[in-house]
This record gives sequence, structure tokens and C-alpha cells, in this order.
Amino acid sequence: MSDWNGKEFSDETFDGKDLTGVEMERCRFVRCRFRSARLVEVRTISCQFEECDFSLARMNCSEHRSSSFVSGVFHRANLFMARFEECKMIGARFTEADLSGLTIAGGDWSWVNLRFQDLEKRDLRGVRLRSADLYECKLAGADLRDCDLSGANLDHAALDGADLRGADLEGVDLQGLDLKNVRIDVGQAILLARAHGAIIE
Repeated sequence: MSDWNGKEFSDETFDGKDLTGVEMERCRFVRCRFRSARLVEVRTISCQFEECDFSLARMNCSEHRSSSFVSGVFHRANLFMARFEECKMIGARFTEADLSGLTIAGGDWSWVNLRFQDLEKRDLRGVRLRSADLYECKLAGADLRDCDLSGANLDHAALDGADLRGADLEGVDLQGLDLKNVRIDVGQAILLARAHGAIIE
């Protein structure tokens, strides 16, 4: 195990590298590639990864706190049991990634691509998911209280048993949602009624 403190890299390639257990703090990576890299049990604290490619990387059991992965590519990455705490993930893409056991504790996940992902029964309270692509996402039993879901794509998402109380649903296509067994608050019920043409007096 080694520690990386304050290091900066631009357009560097770490493809296939074994970085198991490395601890990174206040590091910055710009347009770097980590394709097929081994990042098992890596810990990042206040690091910035700008437009970096983590396709096929093994990131299982990694931990990230207050780090930024803006416009990151995680195509088919292994994020089994990874944890992201108060991280900025704006515009990140998780196509075909393994998110089994992934923990998301707060943070900004706006404009992320989480299509078809299984996030059943996850605690996502307070996460910012503004304009996130959650098409056909499995969110059954998920705790989405106080999330910013404004403008999010929830088409064909499985929401059975989810808790949406306090979530911002402005701009969401409510008419197409299956809200069976979903917990909503009074304000959301009014939005839903209006979406279906009801006149509230």
C-alpha cells in the first residue's frame, strides 16, 4: 500500500495498472485512463477526476469521500461494495457497470447515466439526481426521501415500495410512473393529480 498526496496528472494512462489499496488525498487527474486497472480497496479523499475513463476497472470495496468524478466513464466497471460519500458525479456514465452493494451517501449525481441499474432497497436519501437518466432502473424499496429528482428520466423505472416523500419531482413525467405501493407526500399527490388533469380547488 502507498499514499498519494497532492499529485497531479494530465492525459496519463494507468491502463491495467495494479493500484490495490492506494490511498489518494487531494490528487487531481485530468483526462486520465484507468481502463482495466485494479483499484480494489482504493481510498480517495477530496480528489478530482475530470473526464477520466474507468472502463472495465476493478473498483470493488473502494471508498471515496468528497471526491469528484465529473463526466467519468465507468463502462462495465466493477464497483461491488464500493462507497461514494458526498462525491460529485455529475455526468458520469455507468453503462453495464456492476453496482452490487454500492453505497451512495449524499453527493451530486446530476445528469448521471444509471440506465437499467439495480438499486433496489438502497438508501439514497438526500442525493441530488437532477436530470439523471434512471430509465428502467430497479428502485423497488429504495429510500428516495428528500432527493432532487427534478427533470430525471424515470420512464419504466420499478418503484414498488419506494419512498419518495420530500423528493423534488418537478419536471418528471408523472403520468408514466407506476406508483403502486410508493409512499408520497401531500404536495406530490397534488402534482400527480394535476399531471392527470385534475383541478385542485
